Formats: sequence, structure tokens, C-alpha cells
Amino acid sequence: MALEIGQKAPEFEAKDQDGNTIKLSDYKGEKVVLYFYPKDNTPGCTAQACNLRDNYDALIKQGYQVIGVSSDSEKSHKKFIEKHELPFPLIADTEKEVHNLYGTWGEKNMYGRKYMGTFRTTFVIDEEGNISEIIKKVKTKEHTDQILA
Repeated sequence: MALEIGQKAPEFEAKDQDGNTIKLSDYKGEKVVLYFYPKDNTPGCTAQACNLRDNYDALIKQGYQVIGVSSDSEKSHKKFIEKHELPFPLIADTEKEVHNLYGTWGEKNMYGRKYMGTFRTTFVIDEEGNISEIIKKVKTKEHTDQILA
């Protein structure tokens, strides 16, 4: 079942790049930008992460916390964060548990080849834990503008 605007965002518990547990409920009372992306250090994912990094102060001023999610390992996330000086945590969802809760993992098709992968999607979650926006057509280089618009 696809998630919809107005629905309660699914609660999750997962490890970040440092092995710390992150739960959505830890952010109760704050707005959250929960963004799912395919892979660390690929051109589109790097552009998206760096756009969020470059506009991080604007997001914080608007009351947003940013959390990235991909199926990469903690080690991969740590390198990605260090290389690009990302100021927000990245969840290592290697078992796709968070992906499955949010419906962001499934069959993709590129050049006629079918494979399983991440649907690049951002969920904006309000202070009460409800989904206030779902961005499916992510513009990696202008992502903050899409969130704050």
C-alpha cells in the first residue's frame, strides 16, 4: 500500500553511519526531511546530498531535520559523509526494512533491464509525525527548493 499525504509516517529504528540507532520518534515535535536515494558517491546522489548540505542552514532555520536513507553500508555512508562534509545522518538500510516501510524499494527498469533498486523519493514529515509532502520527481540539484517551496 502506497503512503499518502496526511498519513502517519511509519515508525522505524535503524543504524546510521556511526552505528547509532535512529528512530523517527526521536524527532517528535520537529519536521523531518526523510530522503531515500539509490547509492553513495554516484553523480545524482552526490548532487542531491550536496544540495541539501549547501542549504542545510536554511532547512534548519525552517525547523527541518534531514535524514538520508540508502541500502549502502555504514562504512560506505561514513566515507560519503566525510568526502562531502555532510552535516546530517545517513541510515544504512542494508536489509531494506525502512525502504519497505516507505515503499521505496522495488523493480526498476533501465534500458530494458529489470532490477531491484531504490525509488528516489523524499518524505516531508510534520511535527506530529504525519506525511505533509511526498516528492517523487526529485530534482537532485534543486532539491532544497522543492522541499521549501
